[in-house]
Parts: sequence; structure tokens; C-alpha cells
Amino acid sequence: MIASTTFTIDGYDISESKGLVRGIVVRSPTISQGFFGGLKNVIGGKIGSYTTMCEQTRSQAYDDMVDHAKALGANAIVGVRYDASSVEPRGGAVEVLCYGTAVVIAKRQA
Repeated sequence: MIASTTFTIDGYDISESKGLVRGIVVRSPTISQGFFGGLKNVIGGKIGSYTTMCEQTRSQAYDDMVDHAKALGANAIVGVRYDASSVEPRGGAVEVLCYGTAVVIAKRQA
């Protein structure tokens, strides 16, 4: 599956649009991530456990978006974007949304 943040893919023509596709994941930190993240919040510095959690969440949201596109019969996604937000008042859980437009592409004829 080709995915691009642009709305065109070099060397290909879009022959059909299948519509909006998305993957959404809400995740909260594990007990150890919360503990070490809270400790780093006090002493300062990069919060590696939270970074790992966010990257895993982004990856899963992307994979879910790709699965959604495949289910619609698409072979590419254009205009891919991410959005993230906290879903609990104290920031205990993060929501990550990955979305784009599912399309069918064909190699451009020379």
C-alpha cells in the first residue's frame, strides 16, 4: 500500500477515489510508563516511556487506516495526516487519529 502526505503520487494516475479512511487508537500508559513518566515530569528530560507509547499508538492507527483502505478496494492513500489529543482531563490517555483518502492508482503510461 502506497501512502503519501501529498495528493498525487509521482508516476501514477488516480483512477478512482474510494473516500475517507481512518484509523483511531486510544491508549493509556502502563503502570510502569506512568510511574517513570511522572518521575521524569518532576526531574525534567525526555520521557522515553511516553514516546514509546505514542509511537506504538501512531503505528497502530496507521495500520488500521491501511486495513480500512484495503477493505474498500484501494491500493493507495493520499493526503495522509495524523491528529492527536488527550482524552482525559489529566492527560492519562492519548487518542491518535490517522486519516487520508483511499484511492486506486495505476502506473502512468509513458
